[in-house]
Amino acid sequence: MGDELAGLLASDVLTVARRLLGWRLRTVFEGEPTEVVLTEVEAYAGLDDPASHAFRGETMRNRSLFLAPGTLYVYRSYGIHWCMNVVVNDERAPNAVLLRGGSPEVGRAVMAQRRGRSDHLSDGPGKLTQALGVTGDHDGTDLNDGPVWLLPGDPIDPARIVATPRIGISKAADRPWRFVLESPSE
Repeated sequence: MGDELAGLLASDVLTVARRLLGWRLRTVFEGEPTEVVLTEVEAYAGLDDPASHAFRGETMRNRSLFLAPGTLYVYRSYGIHWCMNVVVNDERAPNAVLLRGGSPEVGRAVMAQRRGRSDHLSDGPGKLTQALGVTGDHDGTDLNDGPVWLLPGDPIDPARIVATPRIGISKAADRPWRFVLESPSE
């Protein structure tokens, strides 16, 4: 699966961001599995994107962005929340997709315990990492090898994907690079 995942992530960041909706993100810590289906992501185009952590080049903080597709880039947002990204494209183009939210599928009780609540478990980037137990210790890990895995999900109807401007940033915020999976109509 490693080469297959890397191949799927080796496309341009906007294509990969849309493609990741519906995929599963799984963790196993202390024998406790948790898993979400990704429902919200944002694309960051590296050196060509002033909102990207890679815009000014490689640093100690962002070095994982310059690794192979399928690397997990984890950083602290505002000194409070851990946020995670999937590195896409290749080492020459340090692009990444911020994982903004997911629908809990496995380990809901564990997520609730980690979050200290039973609702809104993973509907934001900081909530998602907390629910899944992801911290800065996981920065630079390979999403093929765990303890955080990115797994293909069921195919998604492209009509269910909504593009909006990115949120929570001040530079290049007008780019419609936030992708949200709409719930199916009833």
